[in-house]
Amino acid sequence: MTVLVTGAAGFIGAAVCKRLLARNERVEGVDNFNAYYDPALKEARAAQLDIHRGFTLHRLDIAEPAPLAALVAELQPTTVVHLAAQAGVRYSIDNPFAYERSNLAGHLSVLEACRHAADAKGGRAPQLVYASSSSVYGERPIDGPFRETDALATPASLYAATKRAGELMSATYSQLYGLSQTGLRFFTVYGPWGRPDMAVYAFTRKILGGVPIEVYGQGDMARDFTYIDDIVDGVMGVIGAPAAPGEHRLYNIGDSRPIGLMRMIEVLESAIGREAQKIFLPKQPGDVGATYADISRLRALTGYSPQVTLEEGLPRFVDWYRAFHEV
Repeated sequence: MTVLVTGAAGFIGAAVCKRLLARNERVEGVDNFNAYYDPALKEARAAQLDIHRGFTLHRLDIAEPAPLAALVAELQPTTVVHLAAQAGVRYSIDNPFAYERSNLAGHLSVLEACRHAADAKGGRAPQLVYASSSSVYGERPIDGPFRETDALATPASLYAATKRAGELMSATYSQLYGLSQTGLRFFTVYGPWGRPDMAVYAFTRKILGGVPIEVYGQGDMARDFTYIDDIVDGVMGVIGAPAAPGEHRLYNIGDSRPIGLMRMIEVLESAIGREAQKIFLPKQPGDVGATYADISRLRALTGYSPQVTLEEGLPRFVDWYRAFHEV
């Protein structure tokens, strides 16, 4: 099986590539190594993949439709795992057009490439598994887990709006062109090789450096923190259980155990062995108070069952961070 992974040098993308390679699949990675955060971390992830004979990296921008379409037509992958995106809620306040390009134009380029892949060599369109986000649920009270059937509130950020737009575009393409598609709504992923803009990574850097951490929402926030290995388990399960031609499915993929921000900080402080200096601030524009995934739909399809608790996962991250940054 040949699998094309966009965002292959990203946090989740690199982890998915590693798991596919461990199964001896042929993996074709796509990434543009943008500078949203230090590209050196992306290069380091890519270097971990390049040692595998079954991996090839293609440095291109998914928002450029012609090169992407040509690549997909040539490779004829069985599956496309589309994880490339402009991430981050707060960044969208000051850089909205980065989201228009990556998350709207980029997603459309992937859909078009999959749609026309079969035309190129008389084959069939690949199944498409793509990343959505828990952000599509918007701001809402925690009176129970978020379900895929919930009516979606007004998006709280442009990032959320672009991810919801991607879901709608995918639904349309499945209906019009018979594409097999599965969208995954990721809930706060963390772990080794994670993103520096996310709280776990940023807090670790600051605590070790003796710099105060900024605790938004006065600390009264909660997230469904999900360890990277559990996320990859879910992605692999979906790859192995493809949607039917013309079917578009959506699944939450999270830990289903929301944890308060202050509890996360406590566990992180324990793993680091140092107490954080804290500056409490109001919630920032675009942030939501809490997230909580109902994962029953994904469990029914794949047997998905997260295994790594925050108390296990954060020390693993801290160990990786110390080794990678030599601190």
